[in-house]
Parts: sequence; C-alpha cells; structure tokens
Amino acid sequence: MAANPSPIAELSLETIKSSEEILVRCTGKIISGTTGVLQTAVRGLIPATKCVVLDLTGVSYMDSSGLGAIVGLYISAKRQNCELKLINLNQRLQELFRITKLARVFEGHEDYLGHTPD
Repeated sequence: MAANPSPIAELSLETIKSSEEILVRCTGKIISGTTGVLQTAVRGLIPATKCVVLDLTGVSYMDSSGLGAIVGLYISAKRQNCELKLINLNQRLQELFRITKLARVFEGHEDYLGHTPD
C-alpha cells in the first residue's frame, strides 16, 4: 500500500511592515484548508496598524471559504478601527468579488480591486 504524499503548503504569507501599513503578500490558494493560517496571521497584525493590505498577486484560486475568511478579516479589522485593503486581484478574483457583490464591501478602493479610477 502506497503512502499518501504529504500535501505541499497551499498558501504562503509574507509580511512587510511600514510606518503606514502592513502588507501581507499571499501566494497559493485561499481555500478551506488554508483560511485558518490567513485569518490567524492577519488578525494578529490588526492591533499593530491602522491598515492591512492583502496583496493577492500570487493567489491562483479562492473558494467560498476564502471569501468568507476575507469578509471575516474585514469585520475584525473594522471593529478595531483598522482598514483592510485588497490589491492585485487577478481577473478571476475580480470577477468572483463582483459576482458575489463583495466588491461593494471594498468600494472606494477601486484601485485595490484592479480598476483604475476615472
């Protein structure tokens, strides 16, 4: 009987702190098996800053659990007077946020959702 190979980490996070914000560069998939890592990491950063920016350049896939995690982080940040921004969403993620109407949650940050303001 062959042993099941251990899964490769499906999400990696890199944190870059500046005086104005904390940038979290996400790479991989934001799915049910990885949302806990994302939520734990970001919730731990919220009290230390007024703005957390999730750079989703390297995110290849997000499922409904990932969307729920982003909404949960948004609520946690808002409760602690912290802003949560999303940047560099690929076309698929932009469409996912539009279809689910979650783009409205991040209204005013059109540049962060991959749009350029008129």
